[in-house]
Amino acid sequence: MKALAWGCLLFLSGCSTSMDIPETSKEPTLMARGTAYQDLVSLPLPKGKVYVSVYDFRDQTGQYKPQPNSNFSTAVPQGGAALLTTALLDSRWFMPLEREGLQNLLTERKIIRAAQKKDEIPTNHGVHLPSLASANIMVEGGIVAYDTNIQTGGAGARYLGVGASGQYRTDQVTVNIRAVDVRTGRILLSVTTSKTILSKELQTGVFKFVDYKDLLEAELGYTTNEPVNLAVMSAIDAAVVHVIVDGIKTGLWEPLRGEDLQHPIIQEYMNRSKPII
Repeated sequence: MKALAWGCLLFLSGCSTSMDIPETSKEPTLMARGTAYQDLVSLPLPKGKVYVSVYDFRDQTGQYKPQPNSNFSTAVPQGGAALLTTALLDSRWFMPLEREGLQNLLTERKIIRAAQKKDEIPTNHGVHLPSLASANIMVEGGIVAYDTNIQTGGAGARYLGVGASGQYRTDQVTVNIRAVDVRTGRILLSVTTSKTILSKELQTGVFKFVDYKDLLEAELGYTTNEPVNLAVMSAIDAAVVHVIVDGIKTGLWEPLRGEDLQHPIIQEYMNRSKPII
């Protein structure tokens, strides 16, 4: 019995030393992107870029992180407008205009005009300061839902005080994007996409009396949680691709070449149907 217990202890010790624990990078890295990002950047070029404005892309879920984390920290990121602007730029189909920091932009332009009136014209702006560009399409929407515990499950086994177990949980975040005609206010397109967030935990341990008074207890665990910001970014990337493809279907815009309509990604998204529950 002692040999079994010591064998379990050595096994757990070996697992703890060989377990792949990620190290913190010393240098900052670019934000990771999901599989929808590859579809976004692989789209063919448009015949002409569309000027769009993004004023806000708010968290409309009202969802806070569960205790014991915080009662005041939100479950989803609050920088949705920045993430949407990044996706629109990466698509190469849209030209986003600065609207979230519009007041700062107007203040800076006032400073330049004041310098021009005093004949103190900054050389980096030239003599003429052009008017701000206007958008053809206004992109609205937000993070509309965050559902927890969509699916949960687990399994485990224990024999003679030695065992292992695992469990998982899936959450889901949903975003909505609307394309609005600036001239008429008509909603041209509305797309809603969802992305699941996976969390899983693996545990193993031993709890056994080696001798009459000697108790052997050891535990080893590993937990992974998919970042919420990555899930939100993936949902936004997929929504932008759907907006582009739906716009091609309805004739709002078109690719640079006619044969690009047969592009695999465009055809794939055109043939996708909404899931029915």
